[in-house]
Amino acid sequence: MAEISSTSQSELANRRQQLRRQRRWRTVQSAWQLIAVGGLASGLILGIARSDWMLRSPRQIKIEGNQFLSTENIRSILPIRYPQSILVIQPQTIAQHLEMEAPIANATVVRQLFPPGLTVRIQERYPVAIAYFATPVRATSTPQPPQPQPQPAQPDPNQQVALLDEEGALIPFDVYLALNSSQGLPNLKITGMREEYRSQWANLYQQVSRSPVKISEIDWRNPSNLVLQTELGMVHIGAYSSRLADQLQVLDQMRRLPEQVPLDQVAYIDLRNPDLPLIEMTESGAISPSIDDASGGDDLLW
Repeated sequence: MAEISSTSQSELANRRQQLRRQRRWRTVQSAWQLIAVGGLASGLILGIARSDWMLRSPRQIKIEGNQFLSTENIRSILPIRYPQSILVIQPQTIAQHLEMEAPIANATVVRQLFPPGLTVRIQERYPVAIAYFATPVRATSTPQPPQPQPQPAQPDPNQQVALLDEEGALIPFDVYLALNSSQGLPNLKITGMREEYRSQWANLYQQVSRSPVKISEIDWRNPSNLVLQTELGMVHIGAYSSRLADQLQVLDQMRRLPEQVPLDQVAYIDLRNPDLPLIEMTESGAISPSIDDASGGDDLLW
C-alpha cells in the first residue's frame, strides 16, 4: 500500500508540473499573438499615413479606352481632391460620376497600391447625329410636304439641342463641346426630335447609315410623314415603319435620277408607297418611273 501511495504522489507531481509548463507556454503564445496583431495594426496605420499611399497628382491616374476624349479632360472631371488617401476613394462613385458627366457609356475604376494610383477604363459614346428637339405637331390624315429648312452651322439657341449616339442615348451638346473642342460635329441632323422617338432611333439609324444614297438630314416634325434630305433631294417616307428598308432600296434604284431629270426641277420624291414611287416636279406635277431592263431591273427610268 505504501508503494502504491508513493507512486501516485509522484505521478501527480509530474502532472502538475506539466500543466504549469503548458499554462506558461499558452501565456507566452498569447503574448506573442497580441504583439503580432498589435504590430500589424500599427503597421497598417502607419502605412495608411505614408505619403506613398496618397494620390497627390492627376498624373497618378491612368486612363484607358479613350479615343476622342482626351486624358486631361477625363482627369479634370474626376471628383477627387488632392492629396487624398487612395484607400478612402470609392471606385464605384467615381465610375458613376463619369457616366453622368461625360459621353461615357461604361466606366470602371481600379485602385492600385504599389505604386499608388488609379486605373480608369472607359467605353465612350460616339455621337452620330445632332438632334433638334421641337414641340409636338398634330398629325394629319393627308400630310402636306414640309418646306425644306436649311440648318444653321451652329445650333439655334432657341431650340433644345443634343447629340445622339447610335443607341439613342443623349449627349448634352455643351458637355460634348467642352470636352471635345477639337472634334467636329456629326454630319447627320434631325429636326423635330421627340423623347418618344428615341426607342425607334437605333433601328432607324442603322438603316439610314447603310443607305447607298447619302442622307444628311431627317425631318421628323410630322410623325405621319418622315422626310429625308438626300443627295437626290427631299424624300417623303410617310410614317416611320418596317417598310423603310424597302423604301431605301427603291431610293437606291433611283440613283441615276440626276442623269434623267434636272434635280432643281424636282420638288420631292414620294416613297410613301414604295411599290409606286413618284417624283413631284415643281411645274409639271407627279411622274412615275419605268423599270430599266438593261440594268437587270435594278434601276428606274423616268
